[in-house]
Amino acid sequence: MLIQETHKDVPTKADEKEGSMRIFLFHPQIPNYPQARFPGVVLFSEIYQVTGPVARFARQIAGQGYIVAAPSSYHEFTGPEPLAYDVPGTDAGNEWKIKKTLAGYDEDATLSIDILLSLKTCNGRIGATGMCLGGHLAYRCALDPRVSAAVTYFATDLHSATLGLGKRDDSLARAGEIKAELAMIHGTLDNHVPPEGRDLIRKTLRDKGVIFSWYEVAGAQHAFIRDELSKGRYDPAITKICFEILLELFGRTLKLDLGPHDGVAQKIEDIC
Repeated sequence: MLIQETHKDVPTKADEKEGSMRIFLFHPQIPNYPQARFPGVVLFSEIYQVTGPVARFARQIAGQGYIVAAPSSYHEFTGPEPLAYDVPGTDAGNEWKIKKTLAGYDEDATLSIDILLSLKTCNGRIGATGMCLGGHLAYRCALDPRVSAAVTYFATDLHSATLGLGKRDDSLARAGEIKAELAMIHGTLDNHVPPEGRDLIRKTLRDKGVIFSWYEVAGAQHAFIRDELSKGRYDPAITKICFEILLELFGRTLKLDLGPHDGVAQKIEDIC
């Protein structure tokens, strides 16, 4: 499927501070079908903003028939350009991650969803995804009732509740508010989200009645889907499998018109 790439600069006003955020748009195109409609997906980046790997991920999703909106998360501190995958870029990204307020993060998600829903070519169904910081933000985006599904890749700071200014977020504590279906992906060797942190996230989701699938990839490290400057952690074979997980969830929840849930509990037979 062909892709058209554009961007929109939208005004922001979180914390009573006026600003502007650039949202990069990746729109599927089918020649001779100008009224074709597609689901929307908000793609949240890692701490480096919309880098080459993030844009390539956006194109992969858009090429499967989704309009992708990728916000520039650090618009309060810098322009929309990506940070470099080096020490200064990493230091800046980590610093801004905890200087930005939760209200700012939430406004970014709201505005990105608003942009997608404003498009005549959007079918009204919204998903979210992201990696690292963006994995946490995709999870947090699913607190918005307009989001039907979210796929998170190695979501950082979720287990420790340390996102944003003051390093005291309420993301996991609010798990019971999520109505979207989640697919949460981690690597067993991810030292940013250790085993006890992954156990806490999984148990909380289960206790709160969230509908979710859980994947821990044996031997995978943090940032294993990043195909550039991943410091030897990129695993293309596992990345391909994880993309299929995303396509299954989004295809079932965003492309199909399932109608409302009938409220009937599924009865599972005890059979072999």
